[in-house]
Amino acid sequence: MKNVPEDEEDRRMGGMLVKRKVVSECSEEMKGYRKENEWAGGDEAEKESLMMELTRLVQMVVKESSWWEKRGIDCSILAAAFLCLPPAFLLLGSSQTLCFSAGMLLMGVAHAVITTKGTHLASHGALSESKTLGKLWAIFFIEICSSFSARAGVQGHIKMHHAHTNVIGLGDSSVWKVPFLPRTIYLFIAPLAVPIITPLVALAHLKEHSLGHMGRTILMMMLGLYSQYWLLIHVSGFLSPLSALLCMLVCRAMFSVPYIHVNIFQHIGLDMFSPTSRPKRIYQMTHGVLNLPRNVLLDWMFGHSLINCHVEHHLFPFLSDHMCLKVKPLVSKYLTEKKLPYQEDSYLSRLRLFFHKYKELMVFAPPITELVGVQ
Repeated sequence: MKNVPEDEEDRRMGGMLVKRKVVSECSEEMKGYRKENEWAGGDEAEKESLMMELTRLVQMVVKESSWWEKRGIDCSILAAAFLCLPPAFLLLGSSQTLCFSAGMLLMGVAHAVITTKGTHLASHGALSESKTLGKLWAIFFIEICSSFSARAGVQGHIKMHHAHTNVIGLGDSSVWKVPFLPRTIYLFIAPLAVPIITPLVALAHLKEHSLGHMGRTILMMMLGLYSQYWLLIHVSGFLSPLSALLCMLVCRAMFSVPYIHVNIFQHIGLDMFSPTSRPKRIYQMTHGVLNLPRNVLLDWMFGHSLINCHVEHHLFPFLSDHMCLKVKPLVSKYLTEKKLPYQEDSYLSRLRLFFHKYKELMVFAPPITELVGVQ
């Protein structure tokens, strides 16, 4: 096969520019670490790229880690969320305001853990080394629990957002932009409609797929929604369908505001790249991704890879939340030593930025960044 210069490797995906290594790593996410020897690559006599050198350092940490660290801790958090559901349904049947409120909060937290942390890990295949089991987990968490299409979810998140992070029109988080909404409505009120919008968007995506796939996805989504509704009626004792549906909406929308915030805070407003001219992967991820500080509540509900280890997650998207946290000191030290950005900012700081620069960041087209002289 004809050798292609490294600069030319940035030109392979539907006519758009995308680095071959990015595509390879994204497809490898669903395979876990069954082929760890493929990480090394290249001739040892050749000078290592920054990304390859960092990858080898992370690989050493992964090899020394136990199953409990790789997947066990995150699976235990998800299991704890499911174990919270029975007492939540029982508390929701109480006539006492305090108990009912506790049941509502417990179900809201459990739902956020399952549908955000669980869905995110399942979409990356981080819950199992088995490819088949990974697909089943994706269907369970994305379609049954989150009322969305697993295929569309993986396509949008893995093959677009991760492969084209901060590339305008491809992976720039534009799906979260609603430019006709005022800033206060967008930031604090519109996210409450996410539980209603999500299945509608899923149905819109299904028209592009086969009848068999459409039938399965709709069936799984209905199973998840009806299961919660049935339990609220028969276990919690809700007397009317409307009250049960309202409870479902409140529980599912309880943490949708920080969910939308996290999705935009960590990318929008950072360096943006043109589809026809993008930097190499390590520069793209370090310039276009930001970490939020540790937060006990959000760390548990959304996972480290979406909060305080988002840089690590974009560099190594197949790692579980706990493994992202474990390699965080190594990654931050390495990037600092190589004089690469390791971007961090507080939740409130980002909120103030978006509130005061809403039009610039969320309405107008962001400027394209040219990383001249860094490669």
